[in-house]
Amino acid sequence: MAAAAGGLAAAALLLALAGPRPVPAELTDGNNEHLKREHSLMKPYQGAGSAAMPLWDFTGSTMVTSQYVRLTPDERSREGSIWNRVPCFLKDWELHVHFKIHGAGKKNLHGDGLALWYTQERLTPGPVFGSKDNFHGLAIFLDTYPNDEATERVFPYISAMVNNGSLTYDHSKDGRGTELAGCSADLRNQNHDTFLAVRYSRGRLTVMTDVEDKNEWKNCIDIAGVQLPTGYFFGASAGTGDLSDNHDIISMKLFQLMVEHPLEDETVDWTKIEPRVSLLKSPKDNVDDPTGNFRSGPLTGWKVFLLLLCALLGIIVCAVVGAVVFQKRQERNKRFY
Repeated sequence: MAAAAGGLAAAALLLALAGPRPVPAELTDGNNEHLKREHSLMKPYQGAGSAAMPLWDFTGSTMVTSQYVRLTPDERSREGSIWNRVPCFLKDWELHVHFKIHGAGKKNLHGDGLALWYTQERLTPGPVFGSKDNFHGLAIFLDTYPNDEATERVFPYISAMVNNGSLTYDHSKDGRGTELAGCSADLRNQNHDTFLAVRYSRGRLTVMTDVEDKNEWKNCIDIAGVQLPTGYFFGASAGTGDLSDNHDIISMKLFQLMVEHPLEDETVDWTKIEPRVSLLKSPKDNVDDPTGNFRSGPLTGWKVFLLLLCALLGIIVCAVVGAVVFQKRQERNKRFY
């Protein structure tokens, strides 16, 4: 387990010494032909209040109304979640989530946020935005409150995490140690609709937002080398602490992506693979950028010392070489007089 934890932690959060890559406009337009209704939550909801819903289970403070599914009300110390009952065996999929986070709290006086899940576990309350820590699978966090006072990133902040059960989400650092990538998004207390799209296809994870009332997707996360098993469950959860917000899900629509795979993929049992991310650098080699992206670590402390030492040695060597060359030229010139 320790080796697995080290491998996954070393994979987490690289990604982007070169900055975020542009994402082609590949997101589905919502073609109903590929809509998987058994994995989708849409109005009109069947079931109201705390009554049972076909294909979906919920727990905690979750309340179903005619217009939305409220995971938490704008009250302290509440948590709720909603989970699809049907495991998903699609290798390539795209999830569109229509959500709303709102409340009476002013700037930085609201929280904590909402999470979207594709995991082995379901309906298990816990400390990570109302759901289980040390999970197996994928989590997308919509974090609205900065717990780390030293951070330079702008909140609300969206991030991605892949876990094989060995990693723990660190709330005090807003999950930076296990984050793969992320972006800032002004998604709270908006008077227009807000959407998030999560696409997983051929090992590539893409997250895009539509929160600016422009009816267009904006790049947030683009990661290659992601491996997720089939047979996991989709869900959403939210939690509040000393600060609170309403966390609402209006719809979750899952689309099947028609993608060709190499022949060798046909021999893989996708239900047995372990969630992981490959070809990524350690998160310790990346630091926050105020834009919400990542850059290489800053030249501070011993790095600055080594850089200055190398520069000084270089200057000394150049000076010595220059002096020797100058002296030899002087001696050579004297022979001609």
